[in-house]
Amino acid sequence: MPQPEKELTPDASPEAWFGAELRYWRKRQPGLRAAQLGPMVQVSPDVISKIEKGQYRCRRDLAERLDDVLNTGGVLTRAWGMVFGDADKKRREADSARRALAEGTIQLHQGRILSGDSSAPLPESLPSVDRRAFLAATSLAAIAPIDLARLVSPTAPPELPKRIRPTELDQLRHIADGIHRWDNTQGGGGLVGDFASRSMEWAVRLLSVDCPEPLRQELLGDVARLGIVVGATHFDAYAHDEARVAFKIASECAEEAGDWWLRAKTFSFLSRQATWLGDPDEGLTYAEKGLVRSDRLTPTIQAMMHSARARAFGKLHDVQGTMAAVGAADDAFARSNSAEDPAWMHYYDEAQHHGDTAHALFDLAIHKDQDPGRAAQRFTTAVAGHSDAYARSRGISCTKLASLVMAKGDPMQAVAIGHQALNDVGRLTSRRAAEDIKELRRFAAQHRTLEEAARLRQRITTTLQA
Repeated sequence: MPQPEKELTPDASPEAWFGAELRYWRKRQPGLRAAQLGPMVQVSPDVISKIEKGQYRCRRDLAERLDDVLNTGGVLTRAWGMVFGDADKKRREADSARRALAEGTIQLHQGRILSGDSSAPLPESLPSVDRRAFLAATSLAAIAPIDLARLVSPTAPPELPKRIRPTELDQLRHIADGIHRWDNTQGGGGLVGDFASRSMEWAVRLLSVDCPEPLRQELLGDVARLGIVVGATHFDAYAHDEARVAFKIASECAEEAGDWWLRAKTFSFLSRQATWLGDPDEGLTYAEKGLVRSDRLTPTIQAMMHSARARAFGKLHDVQGTMAAVGAADDAFARSNSAEDPAWMHYYDEAQHHGDTAHALFDLAIHKDQDPGRAAQRFTTAVAGHSDAYARSRGISCTKLASLVMAKGDPMQAVAIGHQALNDVGRLTSRRAAEDIKELRRFAAQHRTLEEAARLRQRITTTLQA
């Protein structure tokens, strides 16, 4: 009689989570044992068992074969990229960062960013079931009505209107505003991401409905706006394939509507996503596309696009390009007038601008030994300026500031800033925020003899495992 399989601990490590996902999909095939699955994908049964227990590094080609045999729709291949593919890149970046560390000090005022309570309780983070939901969707998720209660547990696709009315346009705008608000306060995981996916599917289906010509341009613009906020939500949750689909829909709708502002916003997010995923050259290309006919963009939108260029140049470690792009962003933002901007650009205020440009200067300080004070000052402005409505942005800027000070300044000051950051980040379901606190943990590990740094590392680990 077969022995009961060992209970897995998916939260123990990324490898353990991948193994638990493999077992989950194997168990969906009734009676399929690891000993049977191995030969089906040309490996020994022992390899399958070790992968499930998080004891063996799965190869990408094996993940692809497992997807085929288990009919996962590509889940394990995408999970492989998150767990194993990104790990090598992050490890190389961490090694590079360690080599670039140098002695230095940063003068910062003891202001609000140092007033966090390190004993604050740690709320829950993104659970495994949510990660599976993100991975399982091969494009945009299942269809659901706009009613929120039915949205969570849909029983059938919604009935489309026979003709587009102003009512549908109002719904699209309210939904986009809601997702944008929830994403910024809570992160893109959990129900926020699920709601975003279903709303996007409904919006795409509206494009096939008969639409009076006077409303057609508005419909396209509203779908584009929704695509942008949905894509941003998926980007934050690391559902990158879904994010690209949403951004692609947004781009095409904006182009057809002739809306240069929404077009630029779409390319801004495509640029940031590419840069985040380790392809700053592609990120720079997207940013340049967004600046085509910049005379048609408001100064605020121009500043946003130049900030995207700066972040790409920063990841390329191009000092001259980064500084020029930051300068162009500052010049454009100095001419900013909110009365000229669409309502959806009002988030791009002084705090957002300083946080965005600070990220680019952070990379120069860490990797090219440039003055860290410039980035620190901008991060400080961002943290002080972001309200609770932008808790994720505040948490990310505070985390990066802590990492910068930990690497280049006073580690005790960095510990205090780090605890402040965790008060925000611990409440989020944001994979981007999680990656940043992992980076802070690596920088804190450079100060192994400092007890306070060790406690910060422990709190980060606890937060990530919550």
